[in-house]
Amino acid sequence: MQDIGRSKKKIKIAIISDGTGETASAVSRAIMAQFKSADAYFTRFKNIRSDQQIESIFEQVAKNHNLILYTIVNQKLREKISFLARTYTIRTIDLLGPSLTTFSNILDQEPDLKPGSLYEINDEYFKRVRAMEYTLNHDDGKSLETIHLADIVLIGISRTSKTPLSVYLSQSGKKVANVPLVYGSKIPKQLEEIDQRKIFALTINPETLMEIRKKRLERLKASGYHGEYADNSNVIKELEWANDLYKKNKKWITFNITNKALEDTASEILKILQFREKNVFLN
Repeated sequence: MQDIGRSKKKIKIAIISDGTGETASAVSRAIMAQFKSADAYFTRFKNIRSDQQIESIFEQVAKNHNLILYTIVNQKLREKISFLARTYTIRTIDLLGPSLTTFSNILDQEPDLKPGSLYEINDEYFKRVRAMEYTLNHDDGKSLETIHLADIVLIGISRTSKTPLSVYLSQSGKKVANVPLVYGSKIPKQLEEIDQRKIFALTINPETLMEIRKKRLERLKASGYHGEYADNSNVIKELEWANDLYKKNKKWITFNITNKALEDTASEILKILQFREKNVFLN
């Protein structure tokens, strides 16, 4: 029978990585989840690329750590860790070495041995981060004063998938703003002032929109909301009004999203942008 008053076993683990150390950390957490009566304390050493760094780490952790986990792709550095582990008499686990050897044998090719490849951060990564941040800050008509900085502007009446499509497109590194259209109201003046070729108008079949809005309304009514949001005649009026607006603006490209996968609409928009970029000097 377990002693209720017994304190948890504590283990101190040092993680050595030529990247971020996330792989070793994730493996450690997964393993420790199987030992509820123990607590683990981690010391992480990231971007390790030299013998000198490894020697310094062993001097710091060998006396007061129980275990060293390492994810190092360079074979000479792994051998250095193995040698020092015997010298300092401390347990180590090589999380990458054996797997690299096995995969190399199966694939019949040598690994790239590029440190930190899994979490490599480059200009493209930061571009996507900036795009997603911009998109979230320009959702549902927010921050119209900087809408001119958008690569793509999505417009449409309520429940035409503006937000999910915006977020999906932003993952391609595109800054996206989306602006809701309100039946009978003028479009924001900021929308009129930007390059009209950036604007993509979303529409949908009336029956589909009614169904979407009815489901939405059922959830809202649970919070005391009432209105004509999903009324058939109102839905048709809104769509006819929006479609007439689209026809008047010849530079806008209209997409009917009825029963269309988000990925397909996004792919078509990106293809149009790519075509325009290639033919920029022809305009």
